[in-house]
Amino acid sequence: MPESSAESTRRVLILGGTTEARALAGFLAASGDWWPVTALAGRTDGPRRPPGDLRTGGFGGPDGLAAYLADTGPVAVIDATHPFAARMGANAARACAVVGVPLLRLERSGWTADPDAGDRWTRVPDEAAAARAVAGAGSVFLALGRQALAPFAGLDETARVVVRSVDPLGPDTPLPCAVPIVARGPFDEADEAALLRDHGVTVLVCRDSGGADGRAKLMAARSLGVSVVMIDRPPRPKGVPAVHDGTAALAWLAGLAGLGSRRALAGPGPLAYHPRHDAGDGEQDG
Repeated sequence: MPESSAESTRRVLILGGTTEARALAGFLAASGDWWPVTALAGRTDGPRRPPGDLRTGGFGGPDGLAAYLADTGPVAVIDATHPFAARMGANAARACAVVGVPLLRLERSGWTADPDAGDRWTRVPDEAAAARAVAGAGSVFLALGRQALAPFAGLDETARVVVRSVDPLGPDTPLPCAVPIVARGPFDEADEAALLRDHGVTVLVCRDSGGADGRAKLMAARSLGVSVVMIDRPPRPKGVPAVHDGTAALAWLAGLAGLGSRRALAGPGPLAYHPRHDAGDGEQDG
């Protein structure tokens, strides 16, 4: 259904790039009650196309997003971007407040260390702090994708650095001597353990992205005694309601539309998805 023919449905703008966003778009497209329009930043080559309509490229900040909302008239916006896409979240909060469109944050729960099981984590507030934490390490695996490497510039001159990303690093990478691994998840624990062993990794650096399959690298690190530097999530705008799964997001939409939670939750399997390691749209961990 093209966007222009969706007038009889309730159009919902999904700020996407995550598995949660794709799962939600799939259910909405099949529901007959809503029609999803997913917006991707366009930073990753060949992202998985979600069901419904697709918009690729930035909006031009909060003013541009507000103009888009006023022009297209969605009944709601669901910010289902990556937990570290803080700028998009802030822009959405400002734009929705200006136009008066309801906004919901859909974000998976984060990870929690279990020291009794062998987890050796150090939590840090950002990439700059992570770079300081791994100074002097022998072999570092940066599971951060290619968008967050600048704070680690020069690390590959003193340590063996492995970087995994969906797309190649490119000639302007701040880590020209790093070992690049181009791969798209999800990855299982056995493969992650093999990567850590093959490269002699002593420290894993990742962001607290959450998700069941994304945790495989953490389980591998636990089993091999590899230390983890975990980057905490950035703060989100205050006052924006948040849920952690698609079922709750659908219930919120149903309340807006007056459909009632029973109808909202009557759909099939897409609501029972398990968050996978994102293909992402420029916000992926490696």
